[in-house]
Amino acid sequence: MKQVIAVFDIGKTNKKILLFDNNFKVVYQHEEKFPVVQDDDGFECDDIDLITAWISKTLAEIITNGEFDLVGVNFSTYGASLMFLDENGITLTPVYNYLKEISTSITEELFAEYGGKDEFCRKTASPALGLLLNSGIQTLWLKKEKPEVFNRAASILHFPQYLSYSLTNEIVSEPTSIGCHTFMWDFDKMQYHQWVADKGISLPAPITNDMVFPAKIFKKEIQVGTGIHDSSASLAPYLKASSDKFILVSTGTWCVNMNPFNPEPLTAVQLEQDCLCFLTPNKVQVKSSRLFMGHFHEVWAEKLAKHFEVSGDKFKSVRNDNELVKIISYQYPGKSVYFPNGKESFEAGLETVDLSIFDTYEAAYTKLMIDLTALCVKAIHLVIPANDETETLYISGGFARNEIFINLLKEAFPAKKVLISEIDNSSALGAALVIADVLKDADVSKLDLGLIG
Repeated sequence: MKQVIAVFDIGKTNKKILLFDNNFKVVYQHEEKFPVVQDDDGFECDDIDLITAWISKTLAEIITNGEFDLVGVNFSTYGASLMFLDENGITLTPVYNYLKEISTSITEELFAEYGGKDEFCRKTASPALGLLLNSGIQTLWLKKEKPEVFNRAASILHFPQYLSYSLTNEIVSEPTSIGCHTFMWDFDKMQYHQWVADKGISLPAPITNDMVFPAKIFKKEIQVGTGIHDSSASLAPYLKASSDKFILVSTGTWCVNMNPFNPEPLTAVQLEQDCLCFLTPNKVQVKSSRLFMGHFHEVWAEKLAKHFEVSGDKFKSVRNDNELVKIISYQYPGKSVYFPNGKESFEAGLETVDLSIFDTYEAAYTKLMIDLTALCVKAIHLVIPANDETETLYISGGFARNEIFINLLKEAFPAKKVLISEIDNSSALGAALVIADVLKDADVSKLDLGLIG
């Protein structure tokens, strides 16, 4: 039988199970969508019991089917979500939705007590995102709003660690979940921020993501990983397989630019421009910037389609035309039509831009990509240090297939290699890679980043 690692890739919308063989090829994949439920306040959230039941059932089926030899399991999940357990390891709360609105007074009090907003956010490398998106705030919210529940909490786990716990009963923490805009981690001292202890929040010391724990699953002993935050997981294949120092430009609804080779501390100015830091599985800082590029593109593409009376996916057939790019750049030298005052002017631009200035859809769309790429280039520069040693830009996700975007990036970074990476399921692959040692015959050298020059 072929040895495999199972990875449960848990997104907000889709939940996947993938099996990776010794060469890190996907040999099985299945996707589920689960109905949401309501938390104890009536707000929509994931059904954690349904998810863990599905995980156990799926693993039992893989083991009993006999087609694969299951040797390891790991989890890649969205972040900003905590689980609270009592002294017997029983869940006390739902997995609260990070879009749940809470009083801003909790965050404001924390800032006031620990050096002010700018210094607190700089030290924790976390923009103040509001709602429950800074997961550390969930602990203070529960302590304030539901003290009877909080006082019974013996353990607090991030979402991926809870899924691992559901199989192993091990209470652990790991760098990637703690280091992702949680407010919990002091990037100056590389330890939990002082407020965590001061407020009586008990969290386990983080261990590295390559640790595994044995679990008896349907009478078979399986090695189970700690789980990993999906953004850091998507970076892992490049850290494992790339011989170059690089920046990963991961595109989609959000464009996230990650530089694991920038040791400079995050500044208040960078924070104001939507920068943050992640941690790698080995606690190395990853300077990152974000741009809502996919959303900007989606809204404008729909508006262009209506104006020019073409299909909504017409942009997929627009090829890069260097001559057209030159003409448009000459007509609007250094001037953005769609974002006249930067990304903050997105909403205003939707109301004020006169699309009749363009003769054709192709010209209008090409200018949109010129303007979007200019915003992206600016965001990438935010994660490039003064002593830049990176040689390569890896481009992944939906915009990696956009000819105009790729050619404009090559022009903007002539000293770097710009390579398209066609890795599918990069977060799941990263989760498999970090525990790859459980596969005795695993060969990381055969990992294919799917690069196109």
